[in-house]
Amino acid sequence: MTTRAVLHLAEHTHTYGLSLSGLCVRGDRMLLAPDEGAALLGLTRHSEEDWGDPVELALADLVDLPGSADDEVDVEGIDVTDEYVWVTGSHSAKRKKVKAGTPPEKVGKRLRKISAEEPRRLLARLPRGADGFPTAGGVRLPTDGRGLFAALEDDDHLGPFLGIPGKDNGFDVEGLAAIGADRVLLGLRGPVLRGWAVVLELTLGEGDGGLALLGVRKHFLDLRGLGVRDLVRDGDDLLVLAGPTMVLSRPARVLRIRGGAHGLPEAVAAEGVETVCELETGDGEDHPEAIGVLGPGSLLVLHDSPAADRLGEHTVAGDVLHGLDVGRS
Repeated sequence: MTTRAVLHLAEHTHTYGLSLSGLCVRGDRMLLAPDEGAALLGLTRHSEEDWGDPVELALADLVDLPGSADDEVDVEGIDVTDEYVWVTGSHSAKRKKVKAGTPPEKVGKRLRKISAEEPRRLLARLPRGADGFPTAGGVRLPTDGRGLFAALEDDDHLGPFLGIPGKDNGFDVEGLAAIGADRVLLGLRGPVLRGWAVVLELTLGEGDGGLALLGVRKHFLDLRGLGVRDLVRDGDDLLVLAGPTMVLSRPARVLRIRGGAHGLPEAVAAEGVETVCELETGDGEDHPEAIGVLGPGSLLVLHDSPAADRLGEHTVAGDVLHGLDVGRS
C-alpha cells in the first residue's frame, strides 16, 4: 500500500524550490536537502504522513563552505549519528542546459559549456544539537590537494570521470551513509562502469582545522546498469536507492545489501543484492531521489522534479510505502 506524506516547507520554498535531493529521518526529526541553494531544512513529525515546523539551516552558519555562502552546494546525501550530521555535495561538474526552443545552430555551443562547480565538493561533519538538528562548529574535508579529487585524480577507474558532468555518466555523489565514527560511504550515481556502480569508503581523521582524508577504498556493486541515488542504513544492512545515471526516467528500485551498514566487500555481485521494491516514476518528472525509513515496514520516497499533483503553495508530498521489509533495529 502507498500513501502520501505532506512536508510543510512554508516560506522556505520560494528560495529553494520544491525538488528535494537529500533526506534523513531519525526519530521525530527529518533533515532535507533542497535541490538548490546552500541550506538544509529541518522538519518535525506530526504523524507519519504529516511533517512541519520547518527550520532553515544555512550551511554557511554551520561550516566554512568552499566558495561563497551564496553558491549552490547541491547537497545530495545526509546521515545522522548520535553525535554528528554528515553532509555531502554532489562533487559533480555541470554542463549547460539546452532550453526548450533553443535554435538548432546554438545547441552545440551551449553543450560545450562545462563548469567545475567547486562549491559542490563539500563533505562536512556537523555537531548534532539536542534538538536533533545540526549546529555551528562543523568541519569539512579540504577541496585542495588534500581533498577527495586529489586522491582520485590518478585513479584508474574514477580519475578519467572527474571532469565529466554527472548527467553525462561523470563523477557524481548522490548518497551518504556513516558506518562508524570515522568512516563514511559515498554512493556514486556515476560513473557506472560496464554496468557496475561504485561506492567509495572514506576513512577520515582530524586535520589542520578540518577533516583529513586518511584512506579511500572502492567498492563495486552490480546494480544491473543503474547508479546509486541514495544510501540509508537499516539495522545491519544498507539500503540502496538505484536509478539511471543519466537523464532517463526509469527504472528505479530500492535494494538491500546485507551487512552493508558495517562496510562492504570489494565487489558485490548481482546475487548479493536483494530487491526491496520497485518504484514508480514519471516521464520527465517524479524521479525517486531520496529515501528514509519512517518505522517498521514504512519507507518514505521523495522526488526530483515532483509532479504538479504533489505540490501545494508551500508543501510537497512524498510517497510512503507500507508493508516493506524495512525498519530493522
